[in-house]
Amino acid sequence: MSLFLLSIAFSAIGQVSTDDGYTLQECLDYAIEHNENIIIANLEIEASKAKTGEYLSAGFPQIDATANFNKNFILRRTFMDASNFDPNVPEGTLIELEFGTPYDGDMGISLNQMIFNGSYFVGLKASKTFQELSRKDHIKSKIDVVEAVTKAYYAVLVNQMLLETVTSNYQRLDSLVRETSIMQENGFAELLDLNRTKVEYNNIKTQKLNSERAVEMSKELLKFQMGMPVMYNIETSDKLIDLEFNVEEELKMKYSNQRRIEYSRLETSRQLAELELKNNRSQYLPNIDLVFAWGMNAGVKTFGDLGEFSNNKIWTDYQLAGLSLKLPIFDGLYKAKKVQQNKIKLQQLEYQRQMLENSIQMEVNQMRKTLVMNLEQLKSQEENVGLAESVYNQTKIKYQVGIGTNLEVIDADNSFKQAQSNYLNALYDALIAHVDYQKALGILNTDIPEQ
Repeated sequence: MSLFLLSIAFSAIGQVSTDDGYTLQECLDYAIEHNENIIIANLEIEASKAKTGEYLSAGFPQIDATANFNKNFILRRTFMDASNFDPNVPEGTLIELEFGTPYDGDMGISLNQMIFNGSYFVGLKASKTFQELSRKDHIKSKIDVVEAVTKAYYAVLVNQMLLETVTSNYQRLDSLVRETSIMQENGFAELLDLNRTKVEYNNIKTQKLNSERAVEMSKELLKFQMGMPVMYNIETSDKLIDLEFNVEEELKMKYSNQRRIEYSRLETSRQLAELELKNNRSQYLPNIDLVFAWGMNAGVKTFGDLGEFSNNKIWTDYQLAGLSLKLPIFDGLYKAKKVQQNKIKLQQLEYQRQMLENSIQMEVNQMRKTLVMNLEQLKSQEENVGLAESVYNQTKIKYQVGIGTNLEVIDADNSFKQAQSNYLNALYDALIAHVDYQKALGILNTDIPEQ
């Protein structure tokens, strides 16, 4: 049996009355800008950019200035053989010598420039890949928000349609109560008939109040999903009958793992794991740095002499330049164990990839079957609404001309209301199933604005 467009079924009960308000797309645009989860994801992107800049800075020249001034209360003593200075002194005679001055100081500037560090370049690439992962997390957050807002918006529309339906039923029963009351006064209906009708009338009044609360509650949920303050008022402007769903085309689509953000995120995680493995292997390579330093030091007897920076006899300068080489030899197998962990992580990610592929295929198949089933149920319930309405109208006419009973009218009215309720439940289920199927395919609102 060929499937019909979902929008055709929306005409069974009637159109949704609208005021100036938000369309679904306007709600989505608002949510993309104001939803807290998306704002947090935006900040995470900025943090990842800053993290990349932090790592990049390690490759720039590192310049430091140092200065220290000391008061040596007790000078360090060195013991030496006095016979080295005076042959007349017996060998082995020790004397104490003080090296240093009561005050000393040192000032200088040093520069360290990385020449080669294998870990740095791998880590720099990894930081950019991590930035890409943050961007994909941001996309996933937007998809989740689009799903939540869309479902909440549909809930508002369906509840508004339910309220209109209940209001119509309320008006119908109100008329029936008045007609039955007149018939009872004229002796054409029993008091039991009137009381039975009033019971149904009171029930529909309660249902009308519940429907009004349901509309308000669904609007509250919509505002929450959008990130809109609770005190704001929101109205919807879309009509269910005007919503277009290319269900038949989508049901023919073949799924692709590449359209799913979860799969893309897993691929990026695998790239990060590979870079981490490469980084740990690069730890076996030597590190080479260029070192340059210039400074002045001084040693004096009084603290005031340290202030005479222009006196070359007090402050003498020094300079040095060179290369620093660090070659790892043995670290207790630390790096080897890190490499082993990285290899295990890659194996785990491979199994996760296989699981995700199977999960996506299963999810698409299940969501497709659910959507098809809900569409068929919607079509059946749409037909039931028409039949139940026809039965009610015929039963009411029979009662009015005196060949039917009030009980038959009440039963027909209940059947009509139940058919309407079943239809609206089927409609909501079909809408939600359509959103779930789009998300499974990876095509849920592909026109999400980028920030």
